[in-house]
Amino acid sequence: MASHRRPKQPSRARVTVLTTAAAAAVVLSSQAANAAPSEKPNKDEVKAKVDKLYEEAEQATEKYNGAKEKQEKLQKEISTIQDNVARGQEELNELRDGLGSMASAQYRSGGIDPSLQLFLSADPDDYLDKASTLDQLSGQQVEALKKIQEKQRDLAQQRSEASEKLKDLSSTRTELGKKKKEVQGKLASAQKLLNTLTAQEKAALAAEEERATRSSEREVLSGSTASASGRAGAAFAAAQSKIGTPYVYGATGPSSFDCSGLTSWAYGQAGVGIPRTSEAQANYGTRIYSMSDLKVGDLVFFFNDLHHVGLYAGNGQVLHAPRTGTVVRYESMNTIGGPFMFGVRV
Repeated sequence: MASHRRPKQPSRARVTVLTTAAAAAVVLSSQAANAAPSEKPNKDEVKAKVDKLYEEAEQATEKYNGAKEKQEKLQKEISTIQDNVARGQEELNELRDGLGSMASAQYRSGGIDPSLQLFLSADPDDYLDKASTLDQLSGQQVEALKKIQEKQRDLAQQRSEASEKLKDLSSTRTELGKKKKEVQGKLASAQKLLNTLTAQEKAALAAEEERATRSSEREVLSGSTASASGRAGAAFAAAQSKIGTPYVYGATGPSSFDCSGLTSWAYGQAGVGIPRTSEAQANYGTRIYSMSDLKVGDLVFFFNDLHHVGLYAGNGQVLHAPRTGTVVRYESMNTIGGPFMFGVRV
């Protein structure tokens, strides 16, 4: 007789687990569907994120500028040392030739001095360390040997110095490459965010910046620039001539600038050589901590790490190269994005 068994029913616990999982899947699906429309940040959120990325890019830019300046300095120092070593080697060769001529003269007059023969076949340092042999040489020969020894030691020291600077140059180039990649990465991320905006949103942001710039221009014009005199006045006038020039990280003019590139270029036009980076510029002149004491043309620094600098334009305004995507322009010191730290009178 055939056996008729009832199909095995799932346990109550298994049914409960399956039901719970299915319910959870529905809830998650519903949440994802509801969250999808809000994933795209609005214009103001994008601007805040982009501003933060630009600030980080400028921080990295000043580090990049410092590494680049150090690289150029090391290259000059190494070149100078190498030139000195080449000239020193020529002088050493001449000293050796002179001593050789003395040996030849001795040989022709009746035989070469044994101690001089020893020198010509051995290392001069090793030979001169054997001071007991010096009394076998003439005064002229001793003097020649001492000059050779001093020259050899000097060349060895310079070669060692060059070797250390070459190692430093190598690590500086590595740092330079890392900072360049960091800047480019921040800028690429900012651009990616900006690309999420519609044409209308981009136009609205541009219009906001234009209104802010015009407001700052009016503030500058309503004030007095009579206090901009001497080299500060000349530097400020030079910077004014570059209003509208694009910001490019690492640039020092005259067709593009970053923040410290503009200030160093402007003071350069006034005949004053100030350092390249904002951090170094902060230590160049006399610090002024009260905004009320600032004069047109003073350097003004922002953020705790001093990674941004501009020129004071009067009435609480700054003339500066703000960031990528902008141009040299006036701006309220209250809208820089970081606190005013102090000014510097050059």
